[in-house]
Amino acid sequence: MTDSLGLKRTRRQKSQRFYTLLIGLTMLGLATALVLNALEDSIVFFYSPSDLRERNISSEQRIRVGGLVELGSWKKAKSETAHEFTVTDGKNKITAMFYGILPDLFREGQGVIAEGRLKNEGLFMAEEVLAKHDEKYMPREVADALKKSGHWKQNAGSSKSPKEPK
Repeated sequence: MTDSLGLKRTRRQKSQRFYTLLIGLTMLGLATALVLNALEDSIVFFYSPSDLRERNISSEQRIRVGGLVELGSWKKAKSETAHEFTVTDGKNKITAMFYGILPDLFREGQGVIAEGRLKNEGLFMAEEVLAKHDEKYMPREVADALKKSGHWKQNAGSSKSPKEPK
């Protein structure tokens, strides 16, 4: 009798451990899902202009577009804070609009990352613009996209002076 009582107690302890472990794993999974859901709004994906052509991106999604500012594409409106320029990766390009003060290092032919939203085919409304004076300081994704398209310049920007828009 003591043998069967001890066996029942052991089974009960094993089943209690199993259910405790199951509840713990369920709670951990739920917590992970909640954290990922909360971070979903703050995650910003990076795309090159070629990536934008291939993917269907909603206008509500905040994204980063990176590449080079196309030569001859930077235009200022009459107000000093409205800018239009074209970002290219050599294969494709996208027109970007930005209202604000551009960084001092912003110029044509140089690397740029613009963060904002895609409004319609070919128009990107930038909310923030980051300019890079040399590809050495460019994020890996932008550099890889430029290398893939054949527009990677190892010494770009080292001796050029800023070019004023038209």
